[in-house]
Amino acid sequence: MSIYHQFKRLSSVITASAAINFVVFLHASAQSIVVASTTSTEQSGLFSYLLPEFKKASGIDVKVVALGTGQALDMGRRGDADVLFVHDQVAEEKIVADGFAVKRYAVMYNDFVLIGPAADPAKVKGKDIVEALKKVAASNINFISRGDKSGTHAAELRYWKTATIENKAVMGTGYKECGCGMGPALNMASSLGAYVLADRGTWLSFKNRADLAILVEGDNRLFNQYGVMLVNPAKHPQTKVVEGQKFVDWVVSNAGQAAIASYKIGSEQLFFPNATK
Repeated sequence: MSIYHQFKRLSSVITASAAINFVVFLHASAQSIVVASTTSTEQSGLFSYLLPEFKKASGIDVKVVALGTGQALDMGRRGDADVLFVHDQVAEEKIVADGFAVKRYAVMYNDFVLIGPAADPAKVKGKDIVEALKKVAASNINFISRGDKSGTHAAELRYWKTATIENKAVMGTGYKECGCGMGPALNMASSLGAYVLADRGTWLSFKNRADLAILVEGDNRLFNQYGVMLVNPAKHPQTKVVEGQKFVDWVVSNAGQAAIASYKIGSEQLFFPNATK
C-alpha cells in the first residue's frame, strides 16, 4: 500500500473516530441539566445526598448553581437553567404566571429558626418571631441579614414588615446586610455574636456554631416551603425539556420523596416531603 493510500486510510479512521467521539459528547451533554437552586439546599448537604440517587434512577447528571432564590429565578428568566428548585412561593407563582416556568410543584418543607447568642442579650427566646425581631431592633444588637433577595431574606423582610419595622434606621446600627449565602451569614453571626434568621437544614449542617443556639422556633409563620419548576421552553427553546422534566417528576415521585425524607444529620430529619403532583 502506497504512503498516500496509508495516509488516506488513516485519515478516514481518525475522521470516523472523531465523529463517534463527537456523537458521544453530544449524547453525554444531552444527559445533563442545570438546576438553579438555593444555598440552603446545597449547604445543608441535601443535593449531595439526592443527586446520586437521581443519577442511578435516570442516568442524568445534574449541575447545581446555588444562589439566593431571587437570583435563581432570574437564571430561569434568562434561560440559563433547565429547572428551578427554590423557596419563595409568591415569587415562584409569579414566574409561572409570567410564562418563564411551566408549572410549580410543591416538593418539601422545613422551617426557619432565629439563631442568636446562647446568652440571648435581647431576651428573644420563645416562639413568636415577630416579637423577637421587635426586641432585637429595640436592643440595637447585631443582626445579620442575608440581604441577597433569597427565600430566607424574603421571609425575614416579611417578618420585619409584620413587626411594623421596615425602615433600616429603625432596625438600628446593629442591622448588617451581608449579601451572602446562608453559610457565610451564619459564620458572620458566629464571629460577631449576632442574631440571624436561618433555615433549619443549613443550621443543622453548620459546624462553626461557637456559642450560637436556636432561640425562636415553632411559630407557624416560620414554615418554609420549597417548590420545583421546569423552565418554559416556549420562552427558551434550549431548555432540556425531557431531562429536566425527568428530574421534576423524580423529586415529586414516591422514590424522590422517600430519598428526601431519609436525608438526616445524626438522627434529625432536615426536610419533610409534601409533593403535590
